[in-house]
Amino acid sequence: MSLKARSSRDVIIRTADLAAAVIFYESTLGFKVSACGEGLFGIETGSITFYVEEGPAHGPIFEFLVADVAAAKARLLAEGCMLVEEDCSVPRCYVKDPCGVTFNIGKASTTPAPPVKT
Repeated sequence: MSLKARSSRDVIIRTADLAAAVIFYESTLGFKVSACGEGLFGIETGSITFYVEEGPAHGPIFEFLVADVAAAKARLLAEGCMLVEEDCSVPRCYVKDPCGVTFNIGKASTTPAPPVKT
């Protein structure tokens, strides 16, 4: 049985210099910061919400949403994925799939997502 995951519009990267990232994305690319938190900011780019977290750099992280994060994590690990990072308080976890792609598994909302404006 499949996990019935669906993608979100979120892509996450990390950087050691959050302040420089804000300047680059606002000044160079012309985006406006739409979300801000401790060690994190988000920008709406049109098709995706792009988040930049403070921390060691890694490749882009895409997000897949599931009904049960713990069950999805167990299934993915049994299928050959590797746990990269976990935060049970959110809940979410980063896993690396057998192809080497790292993605976030997050809890799907029970509220329908608004339509994407084009």
